[in-house]
Amino acid sequence: MRFLNTLSGRFLLLTAIFVMLAEVMIFVPSVARYREDFLISRLERAQIASLALLANEDISAELEQELLQNAGVFNVVLRRDEARQLVLSSDMPKPISATFDLRNPTATTLISDAMARLLEPENEVIRVIGDPVKMAGLLIEVTLDTEDLRAAMLDYGLRILWLSLVISLVTAGLLFLAVQGILVKPIKRVVGHMQSYAAAPEDARRVIQPSARISELREAEETLKLMQTQLTGSLKQKERLAQLGGAVAKVSHDLRNILTSAQLFIDRIEMSEDPTVKRMAPKLVNSITRAVHLCETTLAYGKAEEPGPTLSRFRLAEIAGDVVESERLAVGDAQISFAEDIPDQMMIRADAEQMYRILSNLVRNARQAIVNAGQPGEIAIAASESDDTWTIRVSDTGPGLPPKAREHLFQPFQGGATKGGAGLGLTIAAELVRGHGGSLELDHSDESGTSFRIDLPRGGL
Repeated sequence: MRFLNTLSGRFLLLTAIFVMLAEVMIFVPSVARYREDFLISRLERAQIASLALLANEDISAELEQELLQNAGVFNVVLRRDEARQLVLSSDMPKPISATFDLRNPTATTLISDAMARLLEPENEVIRVIGDPVKMAGLLIEVTLDTEDLRAAMLDYGLRILWLSLVISLVTAGLLFLAVQGILVKPIKRVVGHMQSYAAAPEDARRVIQPSARISELREAEETLKLMQTQLTGSLKQKERLAQLGGAVAKVSHDLRNILTSAQLFIDRIEMSEDPTVKRMAPKLVNSITRAVHLCETTLAYGKAEEPGPTLSRFRLAEIAGDVVESERLAVGDAQISFAEDIPDQMMIRADAEQMYRILSNLVRNARQAIVNAGQPGEIAIAASESDDTWTIRVSDTGPGLPPKAREHLFQPFQGGATKGGAGLGLTIAAELVRGHGGSLELDHSDESGTSFRIDLPRGGL
């Protein structure tokens, strides 16, 4: 049943049915013609039998019966002229049930008589009238039973049906193979290209290359190629816009934090007694404020992959010190202390700028959580190393991450840990750490505080 649901299967079935219908249309007139030939053959044999009587009118009854049996009839009447008739006769088992004139029959008459004989199983005696062969008289008339006629018609019909069946199967098979090569295989090839393209529509190598020789299929392939090319271009453009938007969002996130620190330094500059500094400081503050606002408005962009890190060896304590110093300025009146537990000579191989962004995002999130809680707290950065890993921990004594933040940890724009946050800090940090081949994981987060652990592979260096 599954095969019949395919284009090939249905085409094969329909071809066999149509061929059989065509054969049936041929079968009916063929059987009618066979019946006519059968009866004409009986007339001819009866005419030959009558020649014996014409040669010798005084023949024995035994010879007459033998002649009739060889002719396959009961009686023969040969009218040679209006005055003379030659007759061979024998006893008939039944009365004559019908008379058929084969001298000028129509096709409709022959077909209807043939079908009636096939549908009538009872043996009957019929009279048949025809023209003698070679104009050897005016007419010839015989009587015969229908048993042999019907048996011969059935045998001929079955042979025709079997032949029709074989022809239909062979024709259907050949057409099936032809359709497979001309139509089905090209269609499957197009479908295969569509499935391959659907798996990776951004890959321009999967766009179909028209190769069909049939004009309709080639037109379909060219249309599909145009559609796939346009779609691939649109997807690439969309991807570039998404990456650009994500990149702007991430850069804006970190740039906003840097500019916020710059604002704090400007606040100190405003305390200067230098008249020039006092005059320029408000303008600088306004400019930085506008820059911070612009960065905040760009945080609606999506995620994009960060560029690969530029690896170099540096002292981790220096980067951590810069982060702590910057955050210490942002504390304000909050009671927050900072602790650093990093070996002074500990060298790591990483991207220094990206490491600053990683630690800055983690420390800033911790500071904001403590400030929002309104309670004193401590933020600590600790580091250690083993033979194959550098481990850095950033922990705080804040209130812990809210349930929503823990549920969507490291997912962008899913709700930040602080009110008004864009939820990008941890996403950026995790992505930068992955770029180093490492991992950023949440050690714990509860009412006693939160701790994140960074593991960076040493890579044998």
